[in-house]
Amino acid sequence: MFTIEKATKIFPETLQADVVPAITARFRLLSAEDQLALIWFAYLEMGRTITIAAPGAARMQFAEGVLNEIKAMDFAQQSQAMCDLTNRTDTPICRTYSNWSVNIKLGFWYQLGEWMAQGIVAPIPEGYRLSANATAVLNSLKEVDQGQQITLLRNFVVDMGYDPEKGEGQRVMEPVVNPTPEEKRVKVFIEGVINPTVNNYMDLLNANDFDNLIKLFLPDGALQPPFQKPIVGTDAILRFFREDCQNLRLLPERGYAEPTEGEFTQIKVTGKVQTPWFGAGVGMNVAWRFLLNPEGKIYFVAIDLLASPAELLKFAR
Repeated sequence: MFTIEKATKIFPETLQADVVPAITARFRLLSAEDQLALIWFAYLEMGRTITIAAPGAARMQFAEGVLNEIKAMDFAQQSQAMCDLTNRTDTPICRTYSNWSVNIKLGFWYQLGEWMAQGIVAPIPEGYRLSANATAVLNSLKEVDQGQQITLLRNFVVDMGYDPEKGEGQRVMEPVVNPTPEEKRVKVFIEGVINPTVNNYMDLLNANDFDNLIKLFLPDGALQPPFQKPIVGTDAILRFFREDCQNLRLLPERGYAEPTEGEFTQIKVTGKVQTPWFGAGVGMNVAWRFLLNPEGKIYFVAIDLLASPAELLKFAR
């Protein structure tokens, strides 16, 4: 009989990009000043090779009040407010920030970066040098592939702010977009896999059709995002889709299926995921590991950020 813990171990040969949590952990050990400087250096570095998309107005209306408050401060106050965010200090701005969805947080730092370039927000002090530890983290960031870079940037900003005991009802997220009309949807093709549940998962997620997507899951099913614990139950999974998965573009390439115990089926698919935050040329190399019950419902699916592009082609059985 499968449990969620047992399900997480399907396809154990999948090589995840463990460098991502390792670099994230090293980043969190840096001082607040080094964390801030590294984020700006990372934006500059990535901006040379990766197009970062400007946030939409609907997404940013929730951050507008805090952004205007910071804009009205003098440079010293602005620097302190940003340090407070990295130090997770208990301030009104930090409490507000902690309740935003990750896309709003990314948009917030994007806007601050734009204002720094324009001289509206306190710049990195002239002649500022990263510490040896921060330089090492930045060099590590430069060495990983672009899909891992954009995941790291997300990790750097997601846990900032002060979160005493955030309840589910306090979350602030961008408006849920309408699903793509049926006539404009493009169906995926997965070499080696002909499975309506897996194909529908990809197609419905690409269409932002989360209400129909969640119907593919068992009520006690689970979804495991990269380097996170499984999210269990359809209510929690649906909330994750709405908060973290809007306007993603899933590009599955190939996969294979095999029966497993209890008439369950396990399916592994590899491909790329593009996010609305970065140019269409940048994709994260991922694997999806599905465990389906005998009726074809999803009991478990894990999304793994792969260690290297070579993993897209590797199907050890």
